[in-house]
Amino acid sequence: MDDTCSQDNELRNRLRGGDEKALAELFSHHRERLWHMVAFRLDRKLQGRIDPDDILQEAYLAAVQRLGHLDADSTMSPFVWLRLIVQQTMIDVHRRHIGAQMRDAGREALAHRQDFSQATSISLAAQLVGYLTSPSQAAQRAEALARLEQALSGMEPIDQEVLALRHFEELSNSEVAEVLGIEQKAASIRYIRALRRLKDILSQIPGFVGETPQ
Repeated sequence: MDDTCSQDNELRNRLRGGDEKALAELFSHHRERLWHMVAFRLDRKLQGRIDPDDILQEAYLAAVQRLGHLDADSTMSPFVWLRLIVQQTMIDVHRRHIGAQMRDAGREALAHRQDFSQATSISLAAQLVGYLTSPSQAAQRAEALARLEQALSGMEPIDQEVLALRHFEELSNSEVAEVLGIEQKAASIRYIRALRRLKDILSQIPGFVGETPQ
């Protein structure tokens, strides 16, 4: 058993035992990645109204309430467990502030498996449009954003998720595989394919810099 796996097992056991110090260590270690996750996936209607730090604080308090209730048979890594709680907290925040048509939290928590929504392509487009640099290009931002959203929505939803998880949430390939519920080899293959497709998409949108996200 490698060191990372051993450390995860030890931390998982501490969390199951209700060790709040273990949770604080886990949260502190991954806070920056979780912040990027929230900032990336926050609905644009809430940007400027909701602070990602407030969502993380709410998620931390929710995690405290769940200590000691981890499934004893689960092999879920501590980080993915914590990320799932942050994801569910975001769903609750969106429901409170946006409300109508939000999906059931139980279904949404499993969205990473099969039931993808349009939200990922919108979030990807909003981030990628930042690669427009000159003033003349910036003036065309709205048009470029609309074209990007349309083009990205044509990608397989799971491939959109792979790009989002790897580039904007900064997950490793093994973490992506765990979040998506697929084998690591499959996650790697999908990532290579999705990145190639992304480069094709960007090459057809005027005004993008030469380098796509790496």
